[in-house]
Amino acid sequence: MNVEALSVFLKVADLGSFTRAAEQLGTPKSRVSLLVKTLESEIGAHLLQRTTRAVRLTPDGEQFAVRARALVHDADELSSMFQATSSLSGRVRIDLSIAFARRIVIPRLPEFLALHPQLEMVVSTTDRRVELVREAFDCVLRIGMLDDSSLVARKLGTLAMVNVASPSYLRKFGVPKKVADLDRHQLVHYSLSLGGDQPSFEYKKGSRWVSQRMKSSITVNNTDAYSSACLAGLGIIQVPRIGTQDAIREGSLVEILPQHTCEPMPVSLIHTHGREVPLRVRTVMDWLASVVRLALVSPASMGGFTQLSVLDRNHILF
Repeated sequence: MNVEALSVFLKVADLGSFTRAAEQLGTPKSRVSLLVKTLESEIGAHLLQRTTRAVRLTPDGEQFAVRARALVHDADELSSMFQATSSLSGRVRIDLSIAFARRIVIPRLPEFLALHPQLEMVVSTTDRRVELVREAFDCVLRIGMLDDSSLVARKLGTLAMVNVASPSYLRKFGVPKKVADLDRHQLVHYSLSLGGDQPSFEYKKGSRWVSQRMKSSITVNNTDAYSSACLAGLGIIQVPRIGTQDAIREGSLVEILPQHTCEPMPVSLIHTHGREVPLRVRTVMDWLASVVRLALVSPASMGGFTQLSVLDRNHILF
């Protein structure tokens, strides 16, 4: 039985689309369709139900997929048993926050691709939450809340937070010494929905994280505009410390209320491949984890992968 056809069939089944499967595999859609059709003819059963909106497994397909996954996994393990990682090839689609991509990951990519010249990296950078399966990503570096228990995650650590404002803002509004002083201050409001939520300042009160509503004269929906608005004197922002260290040292930003920072942001690497992670994807994820951990405050004590079960807060990066 053709292992490639099995792999293609499983990818179509997982993504619910011939088109997205073809994009993720880097294969023409016509070849994806032909391999699945040939596989169905070979076993004498319809495995996928095609509609105008989606592709779903038939009852026969559901039973077949269980055995197919085991076969593909074994074949992948056998083929990579004596394979040097320098011979890796193919396409790996990843998604990163804009700031993490610019500051941490992309500067290190040349050395990684020099080791694996046959790999092709497709790098998405966006502040919005991508849908891994629907958009055919192999893995995503996620900052904050993990909200899909069907995916698999490796927790990498956390980012310590800091409150900052520009010198011009503080000259105008004064330097807050306690949370109560924030009543006369303003935030730069970050909202992906551009105003669907209320601007608020988060801090720890006793054993709980609480939010205090604040005024805001500007709402933005990406991290570059968020930091630019702060530098322009339009309000206070709460961001990871690693993104502001240079600006604080140079004096273009000033740390305020250091005893009242918001909750540290968890950082996780998540993927869509279950237990059957292709070698090229596994190698990219291991490299990403090693690079990202250098930027984190407290690397996770739990190694390896676990099913997502805890909902963490969703925050912007920096």
